[in-house]
Amino acid sequence: MLRRVVYFITQIKLPEPQRKYLGPDTRTRINKAIRAPELRVVGPKGENLGTLSLAEALKEAEKRKLDLIEISPKAKPPVAKITDFGQYRYDTKRKASRAKAKAHVTETKSVQVKIGTGEHDQLLKAKRIAEWLEEGHRVKIDLFLWGRYKYMEQAFLKERLDRFMKVIPFEYKIADPIKKSPKGFTATIERVPGAKKQKVKVIEESKPEESKKEEDKDEPEDRKDNKSKKKSLDELLEEGMI
Repeated sequence: MLRRVVYFITQIKLPEPQRKYLGPDTRTRINKAIRAPELRVVGPKGENLGTLSLAEALKEAEKRKLDLIEISPKAKPPVAKITDFGQYRYDTKRKASRAKAKAHVTETKSVQVKIGTGEHDQLLKAKRIAEWLEEGHRVKIDLFLWGRYKYMEQAFLKERLDRFMKVIPFEYKIADPIKKSPKGFTATIERVPGAKKQKVKVIEESKPEESKKEEDKDEPEDRKDNKSKKKSLDELLEEGMI
């Protein structure tokens, strides 16, 4: 027994592929790729040839065996120059590389100082900060606190950071004053326009021997006698007399 099979053909419209927007077209148009009907044309030596139609400008370029390059498409009318396209690309790349070399990128450098940092290390860090300031960078100075130093008086800790900042051999201005930070105290400084490098300053700190002598002067005579007695007893114990 035969069976009839009927096929229905329907037309299905597939969705058109979505094109991604890649931004404005920044490519340089040359010769017949130029769309503007009129152009203000500049000759190869920089002479002004006036406003010409696209066809006339192309003829002028063909006469000189050069290319017609649209150098300023946003102008009204657009500006085009008759020159060699290879030489034009070389000149534009060279100008861009020179501009990039002259451009200066400002960064925020960071230096960490501790209360136990020695004088020599502090001077080295101060010199490094001066070099960064001379290059035009901002510098963030952190006073790192750990252990028992976290619970010291804030006025004393700020004074320690301020003392280190005074040693920096470069004229600067405070961009962000001394304030509390998660790890201690911090401050940010930046260069003063037209400032020059200065001589390294000496860190002034009170000597421990002088402070001990002053303490001994202030102590009463009874305490001094007790100390001398203790010393004599210790000497006797060491010698085995007691």
